[in-house]
Amino acid sequence: MTETIYRTRANEVGQQLIDSIKSLYGEKEIEITVTEQEDETEYLLKSPANREFLLQAKERIESGIGLVTPNKEQFG
Repeated sequence: MTETIYRTRANEVGQQLIDSIKSLYGEKEIEITVTEQEDETEYLLKSPANREFLLQAKERIESGIGLVTPNKEQFG
């Protein structure tokens, strides 16, 4: 049994996706389940502690505090 997950926005579903499924599975019987996905940013900001941590990190980045510039030679 093969499982393939396609993640897309509903308004982006088109013939290309249908053709891809047909190409991959041919005449096999398949089951298509549609699940609405929660926005990742909303999910991460739900927890008050996580929200505070992320917002503080964003402020530090925007103000340039604690940024590290990698040495390009190290990564050749």
